[in-house]
This record gives sequence, C-alpha cells and structure tokens, in this order.
Amino acid sequence: MKKHLLALALFSLAATGAMAQSPDTLAKIKERGAVNLGVRDSSGLAFTVGGGKYVGFHTEMAERIVDDIGKQLGTKLKVNYQPITSQNRIPLIQNGTIDFECGSTTNNKARQKDVDFAYTTYVEEVRMAVKANSGIKSIKDLNGKTVATTTGTTSVQTLRKNERANGIDFKEVMGKDHADSFLLLESGRADAFVMDGSILAKNIATSKNPKDFAIVGETLSVEPIACMLPKGDAKLKKAVDDSIVRQIKDGSLAKLYDKWFLQPIPPNNVALNMPASESTKAAWANPNDKPMEDYGNK
Repeated sequence: MKKHLLALALFSLAATGAMAQSPDTLAKIKERGAVNLGVRDSSGLAFTVGGGKYVGFHTEMAERIVDDIGKQLGTKLKVNYQPITSQNRIPLIQNGTIDFECGSTTNNKARQKDVDFAYTTYVEEVRMAVKANSGIKSIKDLNGKTVATTTGTTSVQTLRKNERANGIDFKEVMGKDHADSFLLLESGRADAFVMDGSILAKNIATSKNPKDFAIVGETLSVEPIACMLPKGDAKLKKAVDDSIVRQIKDGSLAKLYDKWFLQPIPPNNVALNMPASESTKAAWANPNDKPMEDYGNK
C-alpha cells in the first residue's frame, strides 16, 4: 500500500513538473518552418484588403519580427496568417493555434493573467465616431442614444466607468467585429461607435463617404497596444522584444508608422492622417510592457 501511495505521489510530482514547464514556441516554429501569426481583418493597425492578404502597421511589423526570429533560428520562416477576433484571440494563444498575434490588443492586468505581452508599439486613445451631422460632440450628448462597440473589447466598460458618463443613459449594441460595429453606425442602427481611435479612423477612411463621419468627444482612456504572446514563454518574448527594439533603434518602425498612418493606404488610397502621439513616441523611447492601469486612466 505504501509503495502504491509513493508511486502515486511521484507520478503526481512528475505531472505537476511537466505542467509547470514553460512553453517553447520557438522550438515549434523551427520544427514547422513557419510562424502561425494571429492577424486582424478590420483594425486600424492590422486589416485585410481581401484575397487572403493582410496588411497594416502591426501586420508588417510582425512580418519583420518573423524575419528576425528566422535569423535567430538560422532558417527562412513562412508566415501562416490566422484571422482572429476580439473574442477568440486569447483562447487561440492559450491552445497554441497561433504562436503570437500583432493586432490591436490592449495590454491590461486582467489579460496578463492569461497571456504575456511584448513591448508596447502603439499607444491608443479611445474615442467615439459619429455621423458628422448628428450633433453629438461629447459624452453628455449620448444620453438616450444607442452606442455600438465590438464584442470582446473593453471600450464600452471604459465609457461607463468614465466620470463624465455619470447619469448618462444609453443603449448598447454589439458588432461581431469592428467592421460590423462600424456598419451599425453607418446604417443608423447606432448613434456612436466607441473604440480605439485608429480603428475608427481606418473604418471611416475606407467607408463609402468618409466625410459623413467624425471622431469626436473626450479621450476616454489611453491604452498601450502590444503583440500578445503565450504566458510564460520567456524565449519567445525576448525574441519578439529584441526585434521591436531593433526596429525602433534603426528607425524602421517610425518609417513603417508613417507609411500606414500618414500616407495613402489601400484599399481606397486614403490617408488616416494620424501622426504618432507623444505617448507612442514615449513608448518607443523607453521600451516597456506596462499594462494600461499604469498609464493613470480614470
């Protein structure tokens, strides 16, 4: 009986040790010769132009990260693009379907319990898009209105927690992705779309009549956006962070930003006209993976 119990105890310890082992995503990448990259299809930082082609600031930055990882591993890596949504991005990281994702994910303390984040590469301001003729200029104008946001994002919670939203009563409708949320605004089923400023700007720029829309109101929060990584994979995190630092130091990240936010972009050849904010420049000057809560949001 004692031998049986001892064997069980040893088995339990071995199983616990196996579970506690850190993931080794780099080994999987080297073995398959490819990175399974999580990409977005309607974000301001990462989007599709159709035909299975994914583009944008964070998508192209991620492709450069893949190149740097390939150099580290001594092999040319293929990129398998895996479209993800706000709802499934964390589960797909956790179950290993994707190796990492570079889209428009906010680094916050709640998510840090499930995943890790690379260095911040974009600092977002959450605002709201409205029809230009709506008369909505600020949070107080949302009383009695319908507000759209995207399932799985933090934007409406951020709006409700804002001190200027006290006493404001609005109805909430959810889009399944950012394009769907914008369609709610475009079709008149919502009076405002609350989301990251870059996502609003991209959806307005690629709409049929960009002049019909405006980004208005107070900045609801300042949020660090970063590539999301498997929890506890120190080697992968170092590889991704090292590539980001390389891109910052050689100036290629700033040039990439200008390409996607100041120059005309596909599919409509319209410029977003969004110079890098002081917060984004500060994140580049001092690379870090601080969560949103450290940015002093109200």
